[in-house]
Amino acid sequence: MARRAAAAKRRRQTQAAVGAGLALLLVVVGVGFLIANLGGDDDKKTDTATEASGPQCTYQKADSSTGQVKDVGTPPTTNIPETGTRTVTMTTNIGQVDFSLDQASAPCTSNSFAFLAGKKFYDKTSCHRLTTAGIFVLQCGDPFADGTGGPAYRYGTENLPTNQHPPYPAGTIAMAKSSEAISVGSQFFIVYKDIPDGSLGADYTVVGKVTKGLDLIVKAAEKGVTPADPSNPGDGKPKQAVTINTLTVSPAAS
Repeated sequence: MARRAAAAKRRRQTQAAVGAGLALLLVVVGVGFLIANLGGDDDKKTDTATEASGPQCTYQKADSSTGQVKDVGTPPTTNIPETGTRTVTMTTNIGQVDFSLDQASAPCTSNSFAFLAGKKFYDKTSCHRLTTAGIFVLQCGDPFADGTGGPAYRYGTENLPTNQHPPYPAGTIAMAKSSEAISVGSQFFIVYKDIPDGSLGADYTVVGKVTKGLDLIVKAAEKGVTPADPSNPGDGKPKQAVTINTLTVSPAAS
């Protein structure tokens, strides 16, 4: 058990070091953040130091000046599950989409996701962004549906797909972020088609994988987008609106 905990700690430390050394492209649209053609939450820090009782996660207070905040509290920071998976059930206006949360590889992110779900943070929110060229994602999780919102805390990345080809295969669930080192919040993106190597940097936490309903996302993407910028016709609001009615997470295994 001690060897497993030490290995997990080394893995997370290596991933954090890789993430910190990457240069990211920041494009500002209004008060929103778009990173390397993918936008997300903004602000502050997390750490995933492993202790005997499991990883200790740090969630830093968000700076509301960089985006809108919906405050539902802060996730627990100790006794975080670090094995197995949990199931996310997302009911939407286009049907049910299920995905896993990988507690073993992304414990702090899974912990935050489950916490927000328990607060009904994602309920009655809209997936505000679709990309159909170069990268293929539907982005969700902003309670204000404009790409600037998130919870009252931010944290860092983990489980970066640095040695995977492609880094983001179809079905991947990953967390959006800004160029700030500590900027993961509530926004996540669903990859509906393999993103080729070089199209999107390995800078985004991979937290899970779609297990049901990816075909629904593909069909929505086929309807196209209403571009935010006419010069970038493959990036904007989905023409087929996708609204999350409810999002729940199964209990952690005891």
